[in-house]
Amino acid sequence: MTGYGSGADRIDTTRPHPARVYDWFLGGKDNYPVDEELGRRITGLSPDTKRIARHNRWFMHRAMRWLVGEAGIRQFLDIGSGIPTEPNLHRIVQGSAPGARVVYVDNDPIVPARSEALLSGSAEGVTAYLDADAREPEKILRLAADVIDFDRPVALSLLALLHFVGDGDGAGEGAYALVERLVERLPAGSFLVLSQLTGDFDPESVEKGVASYAAGGVTLVPRSRRGVARFFDGLEMVEPGLVQVVDWHPELSLGDLPVETQPVPIYGAVARKP
Repeated sequence: MTGYGSGADRIDTTRPHPARVYDWFLGGKDNYPVDEELGRRITGLSPDTKRIARHNRWFMHRAMRWLVGEAGIRQFLDIGSGIPTEPNLHRIVQGSAPGARVVYVDNDPIVPARSEALLSGSAEGVTAYLDADAREPEKILRLAADVIDFDRPVALSLLALLHFVGDGDGAGEGAYALVERLVERLPAGSFLVLSQLTGDFDPESVEKGVASYAAGGVTLVPRSRRGVARFFDGLEMVEPGLVQVVDWHPELSLGDLPVETQPVPIYGAVARKP
């Protein structure tokens, strides 16, 4: 693994971090009491939260298998990667294409501090980690260029990330502008993989989650199907288009997906840049 930036000495254990809360939802160990407290508060209001997090993870697995197998992509930029949980993205793509190059981006220093062993990739490929905020696209693209050739197709993944970015977050850099700037840099034949929380199916529970995150100092912005579709403007959707993540190519799962009778309130899609 190649690392850019080290933040082990600035891990803030007084405030929850989305990556660590998500790790707790998935049953991981790389979180702190403050993260578990928020996670328990959210699951108390919405008991389905862990189920939803697992489905988002399984969507990532299937999308990566499709990209490396069907689309032949060999370069991956995963922004908001979170704390590695096996099998992680590079394990999936380098298992089929050992020479694949993967760059992870996150701004929680626990990721490189705790997860170097999990981020070790194949001898033929490259696995790198960038310590950067998702709202710093120019920094991300500049540093990623040391590993990724932006003259060749790239799969850009923004999984369960953009609902933590407002429509005018930071210095005026909202979620839509952020995606536009990133996709603009990608060459033709690249792909955008995206998943996003929605309140379309159970607005009351989602709003309770928004309030819980806000109480922990974390922004959470659910978006409608139309709002999520806007991220893909100008791109060509891969079938079946923008759907609940559980409905995106379930046949690509290595095991049987649970039979769901309730909605999974995360939209997901894969789209190609023409």
